[in-house]
Formats: sequence, structure tokens, C-alpha cells
Amino acid sequence: MRAVEFQEYGGPEVLRVVEAHTPEPTAGQVTIDVAYVGVNFADLKARAEGYRVDSLPFRPGLEVSGRIRAVGHEVEGLRPGQEVVALVNSGAYAEVVVAETATVFPLPEGLDLRTAAALPTVLPTAQALIHEVGRLRVGESVLVHGAAGGIGTVAGQLARAAGAGAVYGVVSSLGKAEHALKHGYDEVFTADAFSDDVRRATGGRGVDLVLDPVGGDTLRRGLDALAVFGRLVSFGNASGAEPWHVGQPELYPQGRSVAGFSILALAQSAPEALRSLAERSFRTVTDGSVSLPVTAEFALSDAAEAHRLMGGRTSTGKLLLRTAD
Repeated sequence: MRAVEFQEYGGPEVLRVVEAHTPEPTAGQVTIDVAYVGVNFADLKARAEGYRVDSLPFRPGLEVSGRIRAVGHEVEGLRPGQEVVALVNSGAYAEVVVAETATVFPLPEGLDLRTAAALPTVLPTAQALIHEVGRLRVGESVLVHGAAGGIGTVAGQLARAAGAGAVYGVVSSLGKAEHALKHGYDEVFTADAFSDDVRRATGGRGVDLVLDPVGGDTLRRGLDALAVFGRLVSFGNASGAEPWHVGQPELYPQGRSVAGFSILALAQSAPEALRSLAERSFRTVTDGSVSLPVTAEFALSDAAEAHRLMGGRTSTGKLLLRTAD
């Protein structure tokens, strides 16, 4: 089978198409003939910085859609030929992928494999940020960084469906604002001045919930943009900055709080919680509350081009790789 991996860290050019051994499932696993692979910023950080890479060569990729090829021992409820989506720890950039059954889900009714490839990371993450961790209440305001990206596009729609009083987004350039405004956002700010814009838009009050995948100075400024009793949820460190520490001086005076979320960490520590979260989030697509815009698609062999597009910070929505030529 074909797969894409890198043997050294660097730019998109280090990604190479290789011929690899076709895996077989062991107990509690299935193999999947992959139709589509979701591209995530974590893939770029793995390639460039070694994020979550144990050793080289390394095959990136966290989410796939396709058909079950084979099932291992002690697997129930899944069968060869069944259309599924799956979250994997790594290795999704391949024609055949091994997945643990705890993170394999039958294709939701009414969805095609192409659209469904955007489900495994984006939807559960956005669901957790808005509801389980962020605990957004009707009438509250929310500020979402990366509003034009895959998670941001869904988070805006979920916040709107949850009855948010105001949904604000932050984008890296004004060119992305139009995309965000079509997906639940009332107003969109650029990253360089978002804290001032929040104060202006809220009459100095601040927002009730901030969702931050950037980290570093952006996280600190987001904390300053919170209203009294506001919450900030960190779900990434795209900036690559050193972690910024927050404690009593920043939190106590106005009762603010900071929380965190990682879908990959949840998959390792509490797979049943992840499964319940995923199933709830998938229903938001099948019931029409959320749409999943796939904005660009590349052949598996063109994975480097997908990385260039995402790394250039000009992409919006979700990027996919397809295994078929």
C-alpha cells in the first residue's frame, strides 16, 4: 500500500510517498481501507517540530473515513465492508489504517465518506469546547480564535445553536472574515487587535467564554478580554510559544477560570467519554444544526501541497486528502 511519511523534520518537502506493508488488525482493532484523510494543524507541527513524534520515520494523520477491511479478535458491532469514520493516534496518511474500535464509528446516516472525514477531530472538539468544558449558557457571549478554520467553523455554529447572545471570531487576516461570518459569527476581528475590539463590541464588559488554540501571548490577552466570572478554554499551542502560567493574581479578582481540552488526550485517558462525546456531536450534523465545509481536497500523493496551504494561514474550513487517484 501507499503511505506518506517523513524521515526528518522540516518543511512540506520532507513528506514522501512510500510503499509500506499492509497492516493486519489485532484484538480490539480493525483495519480500514481509507477513502479520505482529514488534515490537521497537529500534522504540520509533527512534521516541523516533532509534536507527538516518538521516532522517525513517522506517518502523520489523525482521522479517516473509509470501509472496514478486516476485524481483529474480540471485535463486536463492526464488520468488513462497513463504512466508518475513525480517530487514530497517528498514521492516517495511508491507504490502509489500523484503528482501535473505541474510536471507530459507523458512518452517520445521510453523510458521504468525503464529508464524514471532517468528523472525528473537529466535531467532538468543538462540542466539548462549547458545552462540556466551556459550558456556554443561553445569552452568554463567546470569542473563538481560528474562527475560519475547521474547528472554528463548527464552534461558531454550535454557539449560535446553543443560544449564545453574541458570537465573536478572531482570524489571522481579513480575507478569512467572510468565511467565518457565514458560519455563526456576528462579528470577526483580526488577531492583532482582538482584545481592544472585544471591549468595544461589549461596551467594556468582555466576553463570557474564550476558546484559544493559539497559546502564548494570545492566551494572556484572551484572559484580559474575559468578563467577570468568564472562562477561557485552551485547546492548543499553535504559536509554539512557551506556556504562559496563570494563577491567583489573574483569576481571583474577577472570578475568572481557565480550563483545557485535547481530544487526543481524552482518547487515551477516557475513551468511553470520547465515544459519548463523539456520538452527541455527530448528531449535530445529521440534524442539520452544523454543516461541515470541505474547502480543499488533495490526492494523498500531494499531501505536501495540503501542508503548504494550511501552513500559509490562508486556508479556511477543512482540508482533506483522498486515496483514490
